[in-house]
Amino acid sequence: MSVSLYAILRELTGAVLQGPCPTADTSVLSLTADSRKAAKGSLFICIKGFVSDGHAYAPKAYAQGCRYFLTEHILDLPRDALQIIVPHTRIAEAEAAAVFYGHPEREISLVGLTGTKGKTTTALFLQKILCDSGVPTGYIGTNGITYGDRHEPTVNSTPDSLVLYACLRKMLDAGMKAAVMEISSQGLKMHRTYGLSFAACGFTNLSPDHIGGNEHPDFEDYAACKHLLFTDYPHAVTACNLDDPATGFMNEGDPADICGFSTQDHPLAALKTTVIQGLVRGGIPGMEYCVSYQGKSLPQVYFLPQPGEFNIKNALCAVAIAHTAFGIPVDTACRLLESAVVPGRFETVFDRHVLYVIDYAHNGISMASMLDLLRGYHPKRLICLFGSVGERTRERRRELAEAAGVRADFCILTSDNPGREDPEAILREIDMAFPMGSCSRVLIPDRTKAVQYAVDMAQPGDMILLAGKGHETYQLVGEDKLPYVEREVLLEALKNH
Repeated sequence: MSVSLYAILRELTGAVLQGPCPTADTSVLSLTADSRKAAKGSLFICIKGFVSDGHAYAPKAYAQGCRYFLTEHILDLPRDALQIIVPHTRIAEAEAAAVFYGHPEREISLVGLTGTKGKTTTALFLQKILCDSGVPTGYIGTNGITYGDRHEPTVNSTPDSLVLYACLRKMLDAGMKAAVMEISSQGLKMHRTYGLSFAACGFTNLSPDHIGGNEHPDFEDYAACKHLLFTDYPHAVTACNLDDPATGFMNEGDPADICGFSTQDHPLAALKTTVIQGLVRGGIPGMEYCVSYQGKSLPQVYFLPQPGEFNIKNALCAVAIAHTAFGIPVDTACRLLESAVVPGRFETVFDRHVLYVIDYAHNGISMASMLDLLRGYHPKRLICLFGSVGERTRERRRELAEAAGVRADFCILTSDNPGREDPEAILREIDMAFPMGSCSRVLIPDRTKAVQYAVDMAQPGDMILLAGKGHETYQLVGEDKLPYVEREVLLEALKNH
């Protein structure tokens, strides 16, 4: 791929040039923020990160043949280096990526979803509705990037601009008409989504998360970053959870048409449920529900193969966007969700009268919700296997311990992406955070051995929650991503039992 450097320069905000002026035929062959990938014809983008500053790697990029640099200040480089100085390289990165990939964001209908919980499930619900309704739709989020029969992993739920715009171009070239994106608070804070417009945006809920360390300094900053999606990005429709107390804040300054949804008969909700009850259909725990739209009740009773009222809310968000932004009838959308499967989100395995549930629940609120949900199905024993990531929000460890300690009958503490932290030290910290009178527990740092322990101790009638890994395909130990798929590990353990 080749793009005129002039074309990129024209769309960079506040750019000042230092060095030799480009000619009309000067071309950029690649964009990169990784000096190891820089080469002749590359535009190297200097990004300030939490750990390192990309400006320091510009000489390495130069040594590899790169001569074009996007920077926030003048660098000490040879005279033949063209330095493009901008106020904010993260914003300029998005502007350059949009040009380089031919502005794919202008040709595809985008949906942005934000909130603390439910983004992945809602996004995949909506992707299914749209695809099954004849609108080929891609997905970008925690579960990776999917479109058609293609799947690519992602480092972040909301990828950086270079990955994001490249992904949108590939989706367009593959025939996608729409893309559903999870929009994280960090993605908004770091301008990864800069320059995008949306057909619709959705808000699921808000609670404290991603606070501390290299993330948000406090809850106010976290909430304010989420709010940016509804004020700083053009969109036609907002679907919002009127049962969540933060919805009023999220709606402040939002110019879009609002479609509220509710499972609690909120008077302003356009889309609401009138009956909700849990049941097991064909061995699958789920929810049965009825729906009304704009005050008119639909006569059908629908089934969602995901349990819990929170999943009904996720379904309503997806249905609201499918209807208001894409014209899909509410009844059609609800029926299509009766066969919905979300990898790593209440993914079940039933073996020898024991129900194993694989779920991405990785903070105190999601853990509490999942355990309360499973308790409602009256297990003989409720067993919870979990850990907490290293090098991240340490407050989460206490929250997980408090949630599991008073809800589970037994806990198996194990590793969950410990990174460069000592796995045993993380488990001891979680263990010490359990409240007085909590359930019994055991510490097994090796997660594969912990899963085998859970299988070996299981008794008929038990429910065992394997929490935290969900859809992930690796275990981060030190700086290595070791292959790990919870479902495969579980099936192997059952075979060996």
